[in-house]
Amino acid sequence: MERVVLALDLGTTGNRVIAFNHKGRVVARSYYSFRQIYPHPGWVEHDPLEMWDTTRKALQDVLARVGVENVVGLGVANQRETTILWEKDTGRPIYNAIVWQCRRTVPLCHELGSWSDGVKKRTGLRLDPYFSATKVRWILDNVDGVRDRVERGEILFGTVDTWILWNLTGGEVHATEPGNASRTLLFNTETLEFDPWLLDLFKVPPQLLPQVKPSIGEWSFTHPSVTGKPLPIGAVLGDQPASLFAQGGWEKGVAKNTYGTGLFLMMEMGKRRLLPLRLLGTVAWWLGEGEVSYALEGSVFIGGAAIQWLRDGLKIFSSAADTEFMARELESNEGVYFVPALAGLGAPHWDPDARGLIIGLTRSTTREHLARAALEALAYQTRDVVEEFRDELGEEVSLLRVDGGAAANTFLMQFQADILGIKVERPRVLENTGLGAAFAAGLALGFWQDRGELRRVREVDKVFSPSMEVAVREKYYKNWQRALERAKGWEVE
Repeated sequence: MERVVLALDLGTTGNRVIAFNHKGRVVARSYYSFRQIYPHPGWVEHDPLEMWDTTRKALQDVLARVGVENVVGLGVANQRETTILWEKDTGRPIYNAIVWQCRRTVPLCHELGSWSDGVKKRTGLRLDPYFSATKVRWILDNVDGVRDRVERGEILFGTVDTWILWNLTGGEVHATEPGNASRTLLFNTETLEFDPWLLDLFKVPPQLLPQVKPSIGEWSFTHPSVTGKPLPIGAVLGDQPASLFAQGGWEKGVAKNTYGTGLFLMMEMGKRRLLPLRLLGTVAWWLGEGEVSYALEGSVFIGGAAIQWLRDGLKIFSSAADTEFMARELESNEGVYFVPALAGLGAPHWDPDARGLIIGLTRSTTREHLARAALEALAYQTRDVVEEFRDELGEEVSLLRVDGGAAANTFLMQFQADILGIKVERPRVLENTGLGAAFAAGLALGFWQDRGELRRVREVDKVFSPSMEVAVREKYYKNWQRALERAKGWEVE
């Protein structure tokens, strides 16, 4: 069996472990989904023990196929912002994980609104329920006795990377890296430390916090009870920086979009720390060989989740792949638009009170129209952010690199190229979040020698060129904007 690097791709709906060989090819993979818990409208939770159990099972599946003796090491990429607090001595969570999509802290964000400029200056982020700080505050305020236990040093906080690392190492490592830390709303991206002013604003005690380490380097080793023998952990990255890394995002001008549960456009800015108006200035990674690299990001809350909702909630098709064939049944959208503001609107609109909207329905509307409208919504939301990238940077985005599950949908990728009017490049490996974690870990552990070797490993599957007439493109997008305005500001009292 050939030597491999493992990637733990810790997503919003499930956890995946992938083994990559030296050519960047997938040798083995395993995936387990976990429950999405909705206690109230707008609330989203996960069971942290279920998150760990699915990770452990997927890891053991892959190790059984490739042989632990053939594993060079592993890297971790994770859903960011999701918030977990657990007991230091037992590892028992004190509350469910509050997921990045959860909107329960909208009132607290409104309450703290006068401090938003100070938050933006320190973090590059908006004061929004998306991020971790208000989620931590909610748990501290709503779980009986937890503040006293925090003061006694009995409770730990972490995003998903920290929680899984703690379990992987048998409770020996309580740490994160700057990319994940920069999404907590507690981390100063200029000083690269958790910020006392922010901790005081959100009333988060510092003893909860993990250590911040470089994204790439020998972090620690897995516990033998988990992997049979200790395996080196070579990298930890947030899922979107990991995807950007796999796409060669250290090269100037490379923009990528991941079509996952949400949509996440990102471009690496090097040493340039931005405080954008309607986008996010965040940390991409700290390679441990110099300064931290920053990124410009547009985060759209509902991307592939809109497809999942039509499949699981409305049950209008049985597989997400069906949407491609359904959309092709129509020559146009016939005026049907779907604004998937199922968790409010993220970048560039930032409206937590927006709600989902389907408009343009007539007696002739079919499930094919809904499937197509959902796919088109992913492309329109992507253009919203690309337009904002152009305004923020003062330059055009000339090529968009794509990945994630929905990037396999050829109808969507062609429509994306058409609605943007630029080329869209799809790689052979769509699981770029995992590939980026493997690339980063492989660099740290000597499996790959340098980034030039990674560039040669990356393979392109297809480039989509725009073919839609400009007038048609702009008509579609104008109608999308009309529908979008009707979805904003809708919160039932």
